[in-house]
Amino acid sequence: MLRFNDNNEVLREDRYNAIIVGVQRDEDIEYSMEELARLVEAAGASVLGQMVQKMEKPNTATLIGKGKVEELAELVKSMEADMVVFNDELTGMQLRNLEDSIGVRVIDRPILILDIFASRATSREGKLQVELAQLKYRLPRLIGFGKSLSRLGGGIGTRGPGEKKLETDRRHIERRMNDIREEIAHLKSTRSVQRAKREKSSIPVVALVGYTNSGKSALMNRLLSETKKEEKSVFEKNMLFATLDVQQRSVTLESGRQFILIDTVGFVSKLPHSLIEAFKATLEEVTYADLLLHVVDASYENHDFHINVTDKVIEEIGAGAKEKIMVYNKTDLPHSEIIPVRGCDSIEISAKYGNNIDKLIEKIEEKIFGDYVSASFLIPYERGDLSSYLCSEAEVKKMDYRENGTYFETVLKEADYRRLKCYEIV
Repeated sequence: MLRFNDNNEVLREDRYNAIIVGVQRDEDIEYSMEELARLVEAAGASVLGQMVQKMEKPNTATLIGKGKVEELAELVKSMEADMVVFNDELTGMQLRNLEDSIGVRVIDRPILILDIFASRATSREGKLQVELAQLKYRLPRLIGFGKSLSRLGGGIGTRGPGEKKLETDRRHIERRMNDIREEIAHLKSTRSVQRAKREKSSIPVVALVGYTNSGKSALMNRLLSETKKEEKSVFEKNMLFATLDVQQRSVTLESGRQFILIDTVGFVSKLPHSLIEAFKATLEEVTYADLLLHVVDASYENHDFHINVTDKVIEEIGAGAKEKIMVYNKTDLPHSEIIPVRGCDSIEISAKYGNNIDKLIEKIEEKIFGDYVSASFLIPYERGDLSSYLCSEAEVKKMDYRENGTYFETVLKEADYRRLKCYEIV
């Protein structure tokens, strides 16, 4: 596990051993605990064991019961664990009480996810978003810890925002949060300018969304390899949150048409709300997309759960009404019966082996270019308004100045074609 200094620079890599703990109320938490173990492993630690307590009402002081706390302390001691990771969000008071009783570091699921994000964010905006979410997490827990803020420094790797200022007060944290928001707003305005240029070029945008580790990055690389090979591939690995920063690439189809393909951060159950809020600036790219590819890990038996979690986040960021294709990935692996989502086009693929990628490309092209036609026009010089319109609203393949007017070879919307059909030349 990575450890960091006061300036968030890597010092060394340690290996932590953890016990994971969950509280079961009415719902079955088997999958949630399994996912928590994978999150711990993604953060670079090892899971030695787990403990689950069934209870209707959590203990306000320690979340779990007094007897379970004592049992947990004995388990930690006997297994020589370095830390305990809770599946539920803990208050500052609960964190303090649990650490005092157990004798090792205690963290919860939100700070674990934030820790993973902090270690993997690469862009300036991504790092700022994570720090903002960390500060939002820390602020309401100051009361519980008093001046012992070092407990809130970070997750498994203790990568917290501004380690050298852990003993600062609430006012400093709020000032830092305001500074971050201002910088993110500046980056957002820059991105808006870039988006405006993209929209002016009339190049459609396709966004990959889905649960973490569903294979979005693998699919992006497969689409790039099947089309424009010179485009740089994106990082992919079989682990949770392999992609954090938004990646975008240009895809050129055999027809010569182009679209922008965007890979986004994967979603997960119990994703900290502060993280969703912090990443809305980058996730807003999804809201401007012309088409969503909802990538699903078809090898996971309960993939409906993944679909529901993803749909919930998509709704929360304001992209719920977007047209989408359900892409059931990893069909080369054993999986249960796939029941397509009602009202959505769907396709079963394998990004790893390329199965049905050609059919997926056809679906994408049909969705984003279905109402587009190729046509050539000769626009009279006195109709400069129409020439300007074509330059701004259509994809111009070729333009020549001829004796009787300006010649255009274009790809444009059918409605625009009908408007300009009288100037068409064959």
